[in-house]
Parts: sequence; structure tokens; C-alpha cells
Amino acid sequence: MDMNSLSRVRALEKLIRRPVTRFGQLPQIPVIFMALAIAFAGPARAWDHWGGDQGGTRFSNLAQITPANVDHLVRAWQFQTGDLANRPAAVMARTKFEATPLLVEDSLILCSPFNEVVALDPGTGEQKWRYDPKVSESLRPANRYVCRGVAYWRDDQAADGASCRSRVFMGTNDARVIALDARTGTPCADFGSNGEIAIDIGTKLLWPGEFQITSAPVVSRGVVVVGSSISDNARVEAPLGTVRGFDARSGRLRWSFDPLIHDGIDAGQANVWAPMSADDARGLVFLPTTSPSPDFWAGRRPGNDEHANSVVALKTETGELAWSFQAVHHDVWDYDMPAQPTLARIDTGEGMRDVVIQPTKQGFLFVLDRDTGKPVWPVEERAVPQGAAEGEQLSPTQPFPTHVPALVSQRFSLDDTFKFPIIGSPSCDALLKPLRNDGLYTPPSTQGTLEFPMTGGGVSWGGAAFDPVHQILYANASNAIHVIRLVPESEAEHFTPQPGTEFARQRGARFAMTRRFAMSRVGLPCNAPPWGELVAVDLKAGRILFRSTVGTVEDRAPLGLAFKWGTPLVNGVVVTAGGLVFTGAMDAYLRAFDAASGEELWQGRLPVPGVANPMTYLWKGEQYVAIAAGGHSEAGTTIGDSVVAFRLARPSEAPSLWSRTIDRPGGRFMGGAAAAAVVVALLAVGLWRCRRRARA
Repeated sequence: MDMNSLSRVRALEKLIRRPVTRFGQLPQIPVIFMALAIAFAGPARAWDHWGGDQGGTRFSNLAQITPANVDHLVRAWQFQTGDLANRPAAVMARTKFEATPLLVEDSLILCSPFNEVVALDPGTGEQKWRYDPKVSESLRPANRYVCRGVAYWRDDQAADGASCRSRVFMGTNDARVIALDARTGTPCADFGSNGEIAIDIGTKLLWPGEFQITSAPVVSRGVVVVGSSISDNARVEAPLGTVRGFDARSGRLRWSFDPLIHDGIDAGQANVWAPMSADDARGLVFLPTTSPSPDFWAGRRPGNDEHANSVVALKTETGELAWSFQAVHHDVWDYDMPAQPTLARIDTGEGMRDVVIQPTKQGFLFVLDRDTGKPVWPVEERAVPQGAAEGEQLSPTQPFPTHVPALVSQRFSLDDTFKFPIIGSPSCDALLKPLRNDGLYTPPSTQGTLEFPMTGGGVSWGGAAFDPVHQILYANASNAIHVIRLVPESEAEHFTPQPGTEFARQRGARFAMTRRFAMSRVGLPCNAPPWGELVAVDLKAGRILFRSTVGTVEDRAPLGLAFKWGTPLVNGVVVTAGGLVFTGAMDAYLRAFDAASGEELWQGRLPVPGVANPMTYLWKGEQYVAIAAGGHSEAGTTIGDSVVAFRLARPSEAPSLWSRTIDRPGGRFMGGAAAAAVVVALLAVGLWRCRRRARA
């Protein structure tokens, strides 16, 4: 047994003991077997899929960094893509840096928001190679310039040392699929046309950015599976949401699958914009599908919109439907399946079972049998609010999981408004009181509808993480309100939205729509905090273990006041065998939480917010944690272009005093206050001396 394996076993032994006191009585024998399996499963250094593994568990068996030493993390390196210096500010203002690097072929490989692929030295962050697909800066993509990651595949049929034996695949903002040699960054000449395929969208676009690819492909059994992202609310006759499977060697189209059954339905896409998962052994790929277009009026698509708003399992090699489970019927709330389906093996209380866990924007966790798609625990059809807009045909019921509680609150009352001392919140009261608010699934209306959780609430594209040793699921969740208002088609042509309000024509529908984040005039959400939380769930017991607030308002509040109210969280987390959960937020810190208690243990300052999924890897005997820190233009954060990695301080190093004081939430405010106090004191002393001299 090498030292790394030994350290993992020792760390896992500690973790095995810990659930008895902190998580309750977990069955110890299965836990021990799972721990040993993880410890000896292979090198604890790989992060070779976007979600850590094919199933997106975001679990790492690395245990070098622990709750006992996490405060000894130091910045190892920082890499900048060059976008900030080389691209116009107006273009950078339309970016989201959401990439998660892969550790493959002795390199960290990731993509920039403009689909430039870079390979970095894992220990120094120095660039090894770069590929630029020359994505136009004039696209105006509907979902901003974004690339969440790349996919890696090794061709076992190719000879050792052959060109493109190991490949990196990426979808682009201008609808191409690109294959590169993972060692050199050179396009794979035998894939498509000199390494790329232009997607045949099948319809004329309203503008070049109406259709794009934002999430990493998945590769399984020699097939590259690619989804798409589409402007949801431009028109009814939107481009189709076809999912495509390409031959990983030649680029030949192997199959295509349209999630929306169009029989009797007049609508565009039900696409797959979020990351997908795959199970090589079963030969299945799992798709989280979206609502059909447009989002907020569906009178031209009667019925339940199969297989929209669903978890869909396809046979990887043929694209044939294996099963489908619909989580929202006839969606008029933009409640897409927003996150990668998590493939896990869980203890259900009746033995171990392979499952698919699907988080949702509403905060639900649907746990499905991986072979059949049937719910592992009962899912009830419950009556939901009715009384829709003219021409609408709502579903009378919606599916509700009964065993695992929702991760977020699903009902908002005016008593939950965020009120300031003495003055209250008059601007929020004026905004929210007139709205229709009948709870979850209140339909959109011309009156205006309060949608809570919001369309980006609950769990977003960052997905969940699952610790197979302790059988605990972790997810970031957002708590915020959207105000949705339908505008009759007759008024839409000359309608002028208020500042800060999104307006979409939904051409072909009876109504246009407006959407706005419910925010007070001082720039804070109208609902009371926390606005972002890390939630830990015991699936077997069906209970929430803890909720921890994630993030502060430091980067938005006057003077850098760091109120711990949380920030909306679209990004996900990584959980480690060392007993830690790492996450970014919309303030400029990477954070570490104790996986057992939820206590926040450490913050590492970033140049701008890291609104991306972190990852961790072992390089030359040291564990690193890395995150893309480039901000998020839709959220209004500062924009950057950095990737930052942390590791434990070496014997000759130590965290600086600055990093332990100023580079902590509230540190800049306290530092500024202390400096101001010193200045005031010096002025007072100077004034006193002047008066003393004058009297003399």
C-alpha cells in the first residue's frame, strides 16, 4: 500500500466513526466496505469528467486536506486567459466563466467563455497549449458567452502514441462540435472536417446567437452526446431541441433524439442545456430536459409535453428511448431540469440500489431507479393552483416527492419580506402585494405572478454532490423571487419594460412576458435571507442534516460590509473523503465547509467571484483545489478571467497575515475602519498639539 492509499484509509476510518455522533446511526458494515472500495479503487488523482466522474457525483477520494488543516491552504497559482486584457469591455460584459477543469494527460484542461481551450501545468498553472476556435465577438448569444467544460475520451483501438488517441471534445457558442488532441491541442483531422462539425440546426435563426452549446458533451461507448441551449422566449417556432450522438472517431452522426413529442403540439424546443450523465456499463446516457418554448404561455402545446421537463434515459449507441420520468407537467414556469442527473448507489433501507438523483429548480430531489426510471420512494400527484391565462390548459396536478424533503422553501408570504429596521421595505411591499401568489405552481398572469422559487432558484446547473461513504447528498440552493407578468399580444408591439426588467415577445403566443428579480431599491432581494445555502441530505432517512449560509454581500454592500446573508448560487460543490465541501459563491471567495456539521472553516480570496464548480486533484503528492474565477454578467458581478488553485502550505511556507485578516469576509471593512480610526487619532493628536503650542 502506498502512502497516498494509507492516508486515504486512515482518513476514511475517521469518517466511518464520525457518522455515529453527527449523522446518526448509519449501518457500519456497508460503510466500511464502501470506504475500502473507494480507498483502493485506483489512483486518487483523476478528475476526468466534468462532474468528477461519469455519474456526476463530484466526490473525490482525496483526503490530504481535512477540517484540521484546511486553514493552512495557500494560493498555489493563478492563471489568466487573457480575455480581460484583449477583448472589448462591452463583449466581456456578456460573459459567464463557468468552466470546470479536467485533469487528464498530465494537464488541467478547460475552456474559456469564448471556447478557447487551454491546457495548464497542474502544479504551476503555466500554459502548455491553447486552441482558439475563433468564435465571433458579435454573436450576442442568448445565454451569454459561456462554456462550462470539455469532455475527455481515450480511443483504446488506437496505437500508443498515435495522434488523437486521447481526445478533448467541446461544443461552442456558435454551434460547432470540436475534437482536439488532448496532449497537443491540435484538431483531430479525422473528426468531421479537420476536427469540427457544424451543427445542422434545421431552421433559420433570428440572430446568430439564438442557438448555442453551453455545457460539456458526454462521451460513452465511442459516442459523443451533445445538447444545446436556445433562447427560450423569442418565439413559439423556435429551433428544435434535438440531442445528437456523434461517432467519437469520425464525427459521423450516429443518432438524434427530440425530447418533445410534437404530435398535436405547436412548439419549438425541449432541449438539454444542462450537463448530462452516462453509465458505460448499462450503455445509457441520462438527459435533463427543459420546458418547451415559450416558457410562460403554452396554449399551443396541449397536454403534458412528453418528454420535456424530464429525466430521459437513452441507449448510448443508438439513441433509442430506454425510459423517461417527467418531473413537471405542461410547464409554464420555466422549471427546466437544470442540473446534471447524479448517478449513485444508495442504501434505500431495503438494500443497495443504483439510482438517478435529479435536483430541480423547485428544490425537489427525485430519486429514480437507474434501470427503469421508476421512483425509488413514492411520488404523489397533487392538485396545484389553476385559473390560467386565456387559452391555457394547465395540468391539474404535479408530481411531489414524499420521502426526501424539498431543499428550499416553496411558499412565500408578505411576512417573509426582507424588512429594514424602522423603515421596513416599502419598495418591496409595493412590488409584491398586487401579485397573484397561490404558492408553488401559481400560473403566470396579466396581473403579475410571484414565482417562488424563482426560475433560477432551488438547484441550478451546478448540480449535487454525493458522498458514497456516508450516503449524504450536498447541494447549493438559492432562495429568491421572480415576478412574471404576461403582456397581451395586442400591447406587446409598443410595450416599454421598466428598467431592470426582461421583456420577451414570445412570438406566436397570445402573450409576451416580462420577468424581473424581486429586488428592493437598495439592491437587495425582497425575500428575507439567506439567499443561498449549502444543504446536506440523508437520502435514506429522508431528512435535512444541515443548512449553511453560503456567501456574503461584501462585494455589493457599501464600504464592504460583509453581512452573512448568502448569495444566489447557480454553481455546485465538491465533497472529499477528507471531510470537506468546497464551493464558490457570488462574492469573491472559495469556501470550505465541514462535511459533517456544515461549519464554514475557511475562505480563500479570489480576484472576482468564482461562479463555477470547483474541482480537486492530486499532483506530485499534493492535493489542489481549483476554481474558475471570472464572475457572472447576468448576476451583475465583477468580471474577470482567472483560474485559481490552492494547496496546503509547504514546510517553508505559511498563510500570510494578509490572507488571514484582510482577505476574509469583512476584512476589508475592518481594515478600512481601523485605518480610518488611525487617521482620526492622528488628526486628533495633531490638533491637540497645535492647540497646546498656541497656548504656549
